[in-house]
Amino acid sequence: MCGKWPGPGGGYGVGGPWSAPRVCYSPVTGVNTTGFRWPGQAASGIMEDRFGKARRYMAIVLLLVGLTLLIAGAELLVRGASRLAKAVGLPSLIIGLTVVAYGTSAPEFAVSIRAGLTGQTDIAVGNVVGSNTFNVLLILGLSALIVPLAASSQLVRLDVPVMIGVSGLTWLMAADAVVGRLEGLVLSAVMVAYTTILICTGKKRSLVEAAPEKGADRSSGDPRRLACSVVFVIVGLAFLVLGSRWLVQGSIGLARLLGVSELLIGLTIVAAGTSMPEAATSVVASIRGERDIAVGNVVGSNIFNVSAVLGLSAVVAPQGVAIAPSALRFDLPVMTATAIVCLPVFFTGGRISRAEGLLFLLYYVAYVVFLVLHATSELQAALFGTAIVWFAGPLTLVGLALSVLYAIRRRRLQS
Repeated sequence: MCGKWPGPGGGYGVGGPWSAPRVCYSPVTGVNTTGFRWPGQAASGIMEDRFGKARRYMAIVLLLVGLTLLIAGAELLVRGASRLAKAVGLPSLIIGLTVVAYGTSAPEFAVSIRAGLTGQTDIAVGNVVGSNTFNVLLILGLSALIVPLAASSQLVRLDVPVMIGVSGLTWLMAADAVVGRLEGLVLSAVMVAYTTILICTGKKRSLVEAAPEKGADRSSGDPRRLACSVVFVIVGLAFLVLGSRWLVQGSIGLARLLGVSELLIGLTIVAAGTSMPEAATSVVASIRGERDIAVGNVVGSNIFNVSAVLGLSAVVAPQGVAIAPSALRFDLPVMTATAIVCLPVFFTGGRISRAEGLLFLLYYVAYVVFLVLHATSELQAALFGTAIVWFAGPLTLVGLALSVLYAIRRRRLQS
């Protein structure tokens, strides 16, 4: 609305009733070029500013408290898992592949099961596939960049092949655009069998290693030590789940206040939110030197996500888990490819070097860029995808092949 402001003395100015300077105002904000506000609107604007600041402060508080709980939970979980491994006589790798991995996958499990029960199967599939890609490319890459990660022979012989197998099996099951209840039961059975094999082989290995040092550590069977370790693990997992939730909520609130688009929020903060426990645990484990827990957490989480989380989601979903065409064409192949790449990386030199960690991180950046482009401009996404497939992909494969050949030759010379 625009009008004239009354002149001095209550009149309308020297030049007539509408000759005063033109004033434009908004009935909502009361702001205009002369600074005029309708009665009561100044207080309204101040209240809006106060509410905006309060929301901003609340988002920052949630973010900081969530980050603190996440770090504290990861620290407690790693300490508890390390002590638990010694208390029950199992290698740290087995604890990382089972207790830590399954525990940190609790957010994915809860989200996907809830989505399956309500028929929101796209969320269940996207949650599992996105988390697995995030786990390998970002978490392993970041952990290896902090300190090179040791890859035990068991990872190369058993765990990574199982991860590749369940990823490929899921892709095969999804060929008809649905993972049915029977297929979900098969995936769940794979999880049970894999866990049983892990525990049995871990027990056998611990007995063999403990035989020469019989009676060396009597405190390992102390019930109080075992109970303390279990409490550390439970409290650590609770802190991780709560901390990741508050961290995501605070990040989303702050991003919205800063004007970040909902699309970018969904592709970055929300997509990574359920994997925050794995990320914090593996990074803290790397810093503390618990490399078996750092690697086992990622590999075990990926196996659990596909076989247990997606499998049980397919069992509880009324019509099974429907697979979107885009997931069948892009997301599932990417998840399987990241699993396959782990095998030669783990095989060469028995560790994940900083250079390989950096390569994983760069590929995760490329993955996120492709998702953003695909959601905004299909033409640019197609060009970017073509560059990755025909340029970066072949170079990576050649580099991995040369690394594998070099590792094989070195082992032959050593033998």
